[in-house]
Amino acid sequence: MEPAPGRHRPSRALEPALFASGTHLASPGANGARGMKTFLDWSAYDTYGIGDAYSGIPATGGNYAKAVAVCMHSRDCRNTGKGVMCPSYRITGDKDHSTEARVAAFKAALNDGTDANAFADPRLDAAMDLCVSCKACKKECPSAVDMTLIKTEYLAQRHEIKGVPRRTRLFGGVPEWTGRHRRLLRLAIMLRNRSRLLTQAAEKLLGISARRAIPEPAPRPYAEPSAVPTPAHAPAPRGEVILFVDTFCHHFEPEVAEAAHAVLTHAGYSVRIAQPDPADAEPDRPLCCGRTYLTTGMVEKARGEGQRVLAAFRKEIAAQTPIIGLEPSCLLSLRDELYSLGLGPEVGALGKQLFLLEEFLAREHQNKGLRMRLKPLPGPKAVLHGHCHQKAFGVMKATRKVLGFIPGFSYDIVETSCCGMAGSFGLEAEHYDASMQMAELALLPAMRAAPQDAPLIANGFSCRHQIEHGSGRKARHIALLLRDALDLTPA
Repeated sequence: MEPAPGRHRPSRALEPALFASGTHLASPGANGARGMKTFLDWSAYDTYGIGDAYSGIPATGGNYAKAVAVCMHSRDCRNTGKGVMCPSYRITGDKDHSTEARVAAFKAALNDGTDANAFADPRLDAAMDLCVSCKACKKECPSAVDMTLIKTEYLAQRHEIKGVPRRTRLFGGVPEWTGRHRRLLRLAIMLRNRSRLLTQAAEKLLGISARRAIPEPAPRPYAEPSAVPTPAHAPAPRGEVILFVDTFCHHFEPEVAEAAHAVLTHAGYSVRIAQPDPADAEPDRPLCCGRTYLTTGMVEKARGEGQRVLAAFRKEIAAQTPIIGLEPSCLLSLRDELYSLGLGPEVGALGKQLFLLEEFLAREHQNKGLRMRLKPLPGPKAVLHGHCHQKAFGVMKATRKVLGFIPGFSYDIVETSCCGMAGSFGLEAEHYDASMQMAELALLPAMRAAPQDAPLIANGFSCRHQIEHGSGRKARHIALLLRDALDLTPA
């Protein structure tokens, strides 16, 4: 269905330029919102709905209200077939848990309210309760409603009114907890996971589900390897790349980053690990994309992490050095949501240099003749689960291409919605059942049905956690699979 004149979104190609204006909106009166302040930069929506009497833009909320009003009521968010569209609607079958219904709730709240207290409207709490910020709506909705960012603004506004809950501070603050208090955090999680009394206490006091283990930090964080397997050719003939080791790879699964380092080195690249700028206030704390803060509505914290990233990569932006990430939600947040923090035009330049590992390898193979020496892997057909962000940003094509580098490798892709873990969503006591229902739609049955020695592939940290919890089986990042396939024999 073609949108009526004035009701469509501007071209997505214009989005970086619009967001990169650098406007900081966290001040009263910003955004033309009748005194209401917004925490994110909504300037990309400034011209939405102009000249369209039927756009239904709410009376308050300025450009944020315009972002809400892009919904054209196509009801694609009520699809239940293949794809990743709205997992909350898929498990409930209730239109009140669709993107369209959430838009209606925001419109009602913004029309009824005269200031930011509109965000205390209980209708919004009910509408957003099962939203997992999967980005499906931005990809599959004809109007590209970005409910993930709409939810972030809603949470930030809600925190301003009611304060930030303790559990939100704990989950959102993972980058700081792991960076500053790693040993204490690891001990606390280990004790909690092994004590029924502590799991029950955590559920009662903090709302952390007693039915699920919390991921434990690894015994040691990631450390750049001093030696990695290399083929017998001149060192680094393909130039330098930067490996962005996110919070979860650095502290929870350092073997993923180690494997990526080995793969890139074997492929002929000089690998440098991303480090904070020397002038950074916390030079020893690893860089972070800020996504845990965004998804929990802690926008100022997210903005601080974004500023750290930009400062660290300023020289790399000028040199156009490729920056390679491993966790889909982290790397793709830098490429997408960083625009919403109003950090200036450097965000657009940085985005052009950011690649997931599989994207970078596929690009180098297609455009620059990369050929990796890989050997066949034993075992039956693998099972591949795509992270929501891989699907929403079109990365699965690159994933399939790179898996095709492995001689004779075959796999099936699970046609599924969100895994249901969705960061901290599946850890929240009130959301545990919904989390598992999302996983049981297709993901967990497929993982249980796979032969015991079949490789299970999932690039998302939360996805791997959900798969292990629900099926008792471990899935692996594509970097580990590629490392195992490296042919290290002399050429």
